[in-house]
Amino acid sequence: MPDSSRQAAGKAAEAQALRYLQGQGLSLLAQNWRCTRGELDLVMLDSDTVVFVEVRYRLHPGFGGALGSIDARKQEKLALAAQTFLQNEPQWANHPCRFDVIALQGNGHAGQPLDWLKNAFDS
Repeated sequence: MPDSSRQAAGKAAEAQALRYLQGQGLSLLAQNWRCTRGELDLVMLDSDTVVFVEVRYRLHPGFGGALGSIDARKQEKLALAAQTFLQNEPQWANHPCRFDVIALQGNGHAGQPLDWLKNAFDS
């Protein structure tokens, strides 16, 4: 799949994840938040908890699929980016935090099923 098609599929998956989470009552704090340590796909607020959401899309389930793609190295990058976010956005620094993963798999059609894994890992 060419990069532009992969990027378009990733953006569509992220948009679907955002709509889903907002439908579950979460509020968006930041999207595609970047720093030198990495990128946070979605930063949401669930009641008083800051939720760092990694959106993973895979066309095929091989190599562990979307959920299996969050290895220890990726978890560490997300934790460092989250730490930087909290340093740069001190109003959220004293709130509880968690890391969630939204995993989508399939042909990229809107409305495809997604898996929401709350507290996917600890930092």
